[in-house]
Amino acid sequence: MNKIEHIGIAVKNLEDSNNLFAKLFGKSHYKIEAVATEGVKTSFFQVGENKIELLEATTNDSAIAKFIAKNGEGIHHIAFAVDDILAEIERLKKEGFKVLHETPKKGADNKLVAFLHPKSSNGVLIELCQEIKE
Repeated sequence: MNKIEHIGIAVKNLEDSNNLFAKLFGKSHYKIEAVATEGVKTSFFQVGENKIELLEATTNDSAIAKFIAKNGEGIHHIAFAVDDILAEIERLKKEGFKVLHETPKKGADNKLVAFLHPKSSNGVLIELCQEIKE
């Protein structure tokens, strides 16, 4: 893993949260993107070398909707940048981590993504992110 790529925060209302975090960071988000396959709309803020991703559910059965129903708004996941997501998935499986997506999916911000089950990482949902090379 190279670095923290972003921290994902589940929010009930993206517009309200964009306003709140713009005040906190002193700047606006740089991108809003829907990821229909995951039932979310995302917004990204650049904060120094890292990013903050706000996630709003667009369907009642999405992972974000379920997370908010169970836990309320808050930190949902920590994402790490990797050079080779397939190799990293295999390495982590050999180390005993439970992988939720053995085949990476297209995620927001031009990334391939896969997640580790939080039960195998001390309750923290870990996302692996690899830049999609065009």
